[in-house]
Amino acid sequence: SGSSDPYCLVKVDNEVVARTATVWRSLNPFWGEEYNLRLPRGFHSFAVYVLDEDTIGQDDVIGKISLSRQQILAEPRGVDSWLSLVPVEPDKEVQGEIYLELQVPEQGHPRVLRCHLIEARDLAPRDLSGTSDPFARVSCCGHTLETAVVKKTRFPRWHQLLEFELAEGELGEAVLNVQVWDWDIVGKNDFLGQVEFSLDAICGNPTKGWFQLLPFPSAAEEQGGQLGALRLAVRLVEDRVLPAPYYQPLIQLLTEPILCPAQPPTGTALAVLEEVTSGESRQDVATKLVKIFLGQGLAVPLLDYLITHELARTTDPNILFRSNSLASKSMEQFMKAVGLPYLQQLLQPALNRIFEEKRYVELDPSKIELSRGRRISFKGSLSETQVQESSLELLKGYLGDIVDAIVGSVEKCPLLMRVAFKQLRQRVEERFPSAQHQEVQYFSISGFLFLRFFAPAVLTPKLFGLREQHAEPRTARTLLLLAK
Repeated sequence: SGSSDPYCLVKVDNEVVARTATVWRSLNPFWGEEYNLRLPRGFHSFAVYVLDEDTIGQDDVIGKISLSRQQILAEPRGVDSWLSLVPVEPDKEVQGEIYLELQVPEQGHPRVLRCHLIEARDLAPRDLSGTSDPFARVSCCGHTLETAVVKKTRFPRWHQLLEFELAEGELGEAVLNVQVWDWDIVGKNDFLGQVEFSLDAICGNPTKGWFQLLPFPSAAEEQGGQLGALRLAVRLVEDRVLPAPYYQPLIQLLTEPILCPAQPPTGTALAVLEEVTSGESRQDVATKLVKIFLGQGLAVPLLDYLITHELARTTDPNILFRSNSLASKSMEQFMKAVGLPYLQQLLQPALNRIFEEKRYVELDPSKIELSRGRRISFKGSLSETQVQESSLELLKGYLGDIVDAIVGSVEKCPLLMRVAFKQLRQRVEERFPSAQHQEVQYFSISGFLFLRFFAPAVLTPKLFGLREQHAEPRTARTLLLLAK
């Protein structure tokens, strides 16, 4: 069809930790999915594989992005850019670790490098049986030795000691290279990974432990974007979590302006925090603040505090809460934290109907495809006007279901949300009391409730846990029109 059905696999140290939804029939897929992964302390690499889902046979690998731990850590704000996909080559797809003991005595003539190959684990399967026949090949100073082959396993145990005599002057730039291969009776052996050591580092300093197997160094050939590119945002954060009492001074500092409102507002920790947070970090700060204050039972007073300060700075009611201020972001995060189960219960039936019916809906004359709007009828194809009228009736029906569900859900709406919006309405009414601004108190609520809560969930239900998969193009267009 000249298209693909792409999805992504996320791997950490070659272990699959997440899978995105499939975007059907697209060469320009949008996922918008976010994962928070708890990683082992010593992880080495992070990779995203882009695949094309096939109904019959194996899925095709389109390409991958691979980032080492060092590459991610080198960007304090994280990696956030378009990255070119590179091909997936078997010799580069290595995994697993090898356990070695290396020693070069400081004394003795001739000096001997002792390389004790003990075992390996989690090697890549290279045979049809899902295993490999691994052996190790060790090279140093122009000499090469090999271990025995261990058949049909990804967790071989060799327990072999290989020794190399070192001539005088060979310790300078010399390198010990340990490669693991899969032995094949027919054809060439398959590469399973390698690890290298400088002899200078080993000399007089015995080295022992598990070492990650690495691929052959890349030739760094330019792909020229032939496989496409992936827009990726990755950030590595190391949190050291202390016992709860250690955080009490911080919690007291943050909650002080809420619990002691007589304080001058400008010098409080919350006021300073709002002043110094940039647009990039505001969502993170808002998320953490909402979690802290929910834990203290003070989420609604926090929102009231932030909204009051936002109102004090706003002179034009038409731009109220339009910016991504700390107050706006905190209210948005609060609704997600408190109202997600309510949202799912509310919208799921209507959205399930839209996904199941897969009706063609289009209102824009420049985008109407009459062949797509065709239906079985004695009258033949529909005209452009008929497609618009049919689409409008469908949209009204879908929207009616959604609006009826929202209006009839007052009792189901979480109490915390209702209290927060009641306070919001009162604060806006106090700030803009004149008759000409009477509707502002309601617009401020609808701005949050519809623009930042209901509409985004209708637009991308997968991101709010309302569907397991993203919508295919026809349904996605219906959702877009409904959200508008």
